[in-house]
Amino acid sequence: MPEDLFAQPAFEEGEGDFEDEYDEDEDDGDDGDDGEESDEGSDEVSDSEPADEGNIGNTAEGGAARAVLEHVATSLVDDEESVHVEVSEGRSGVKLSLHVAPPDMGRVIGRRGRTAQAIRTLVRAAAASEGTDASVDIVD
Repeated sequence: MPEDLFAQPAFEEGEGDFEDEYDEDEDDGDDGDDGEESDEGSDEVSDSEPADEGNIGNTAEGGAARAVLEHVATSLVDDEESVHVEVSEGRSGVKLSLHVAPPDMGRVIGRRGRTAQAIRTLVRAAAASEGTDASVDIVD
């Protein structure tokens, strides 16, 4: 077998060297906006404006948790119109009650309750991002 099949071609200096090209782009001050200087209508948060870390965009208590619960539940069930979430405030945080149509209960609960437990975990994580705690009850 000829040995040149496994030989790699020699590259000249600067040819195909991505790191050198990247360093050159960094120095020219081009931020990739193609000459657009206007910030009008931009949703980006500038360095001078403090970000609101405690609020993800939902003003109601447990808003992110409720949104996650509604999204996951409507994705699982056949009858999306029957999905209803009730929110109540408790001592330890937000209590979310999920109502679905009786034929969809099995889909929401899952085998041995694994789907329900996964839903509870997702909702708790969403609530934690808002700095609160949430519990989910699946009501028939």
